[in-house]
Amino acid sequence: MNRTDVIVLGGGIVGLATAYRLSQRYPDKSIRLIEKEASLAFHQTGRNSGVLHSGIYYKPSTLRAKNCRTGKQAMEQFCAEQNIAYEICGKVIVAVDDSEIPNLEKIFERGQANGVSCAMIGAERLKEIEPHVAGVRAIHVPEAGIVDYVGVCLKLGELLQQHGADVRLSTKVIGLRTGTDEVVVQTNQGDFATSYVVNCTGLHADRVTSMSGQRPEAQVVPFRGEYFELKPDAQHLCRALIYPVPDPKFPFLGVHFTKLVKGGVECGPNAVLAFAREGYTKRDINLRDLVESLTYVGFLRMASRHWRTGCHEMWRSFSKQAFVKALQRLIPEIRSEQLEHAPAGVRAQALGRDGNLLDDFLIQDTSRVVNVGNAPSPAATAALNVGNLIVDRLATKF
Repeated sequence: MNRTDVIVLGGGIVGLATAYRLSQRYPDKSIRLIEKEASLAFHQTGRNSGVLHSGIYYKPSTLRAKNCRTGKQAMEQFCAEQNIAYEICGKVIVAVDDSEIPNLEKIFERGQANGVSCAMIGAERLKEIEPHVAGVRAIHVPEAGIVDYVGVCLKLGELLQQHGADVRLSTKVIGLRTGTDEVVVQTNQGDFATSYVVNCTGLHADRVTSMSGQRPEAQVVPFRGEYFELKPDAQHLCRALIYPVPDPKFPFLGVHFTKLVKGGVECGPNAVLAFAREGYTKRDINLRDLVESLTYVGFLRMASRHWRTGCHEMWRSFSKQAFVKALQRLIPEIRSEQLEHAPAGVRAQALGRDGNLLDDFLIQDTSRVVNVGNAPSPAATAALNVGNLIVDRLATKF
């Protein structure tokens, strides 16, 4: 059995960044990265809208806030050095009426506390930045940007192999067997022995955590984000990134407009329960996944609190007209015929038994396994810094 010092599970941006940072800090250690799909960045990373987040939303002192700022700088530097497409295009967070101003001001206060370069602007300045947006006030965040995260992942995979790492695709983990001095990773391609394992499996992180012998602190509940794209003749309506003021009672940001680094403008997402952990369409159903979600006490408690909002999201999922109406709050000129369906993504949302969605990173570990149980946004933006954070945790075991 071919043994390595460390095996990283998961070929998304967090797993790749962790393996890459490990190879930089411990060049003498042998590393294997295992991904169940035939390509890297196939799931959450590859379906990400590609935003470089500034850190304005996050509660000060949380891991999300701390890692976003330094992680964004590291990502920009990496993209510049490796010739990966990115653009600092700026962003506006828009209050469409006076009732939203108090929450807008709270976001602005967080941004200032987190060291984000941002400014509160009035309707006139907003029209200069985004001429087609309707709003009474906004926060302008000039340092927000967009990036090609798939390109980042492919480059990380290439660099890992150059550093001597073994990147295994089409290799699905089916079990972990932990001994006193090693972990055996059981896969559909055979067994692999290692001294340590890092679990960065995203949509399946809680299940792999259970395989390691540890009880997950939260269960992954999949939420599908559904999108439209603006047709070419309507793309002038959005210059960069346009976001609403988020509802503090609901854990998602609401529909927004995102300029894409490879061209085009994406609108969304609509957030609905996915009927499979990899359920990218309404027709994708996995009975095991669905039963797990619907019978989980945490989901039932969350649903009882947010059922009205959930019903609205479900209605918008089936009604393009309702989706368009939500978009028109920000850009009144938008018309249904200017939109076409875009690929959906699925968010691996860690949900506690109390019904609260975890809004920060969750890392649990055993003597030989580090489990990344939750890596919420801005995980992609901050991936290179999050990788360092995970390596710090792993290093205490060496």
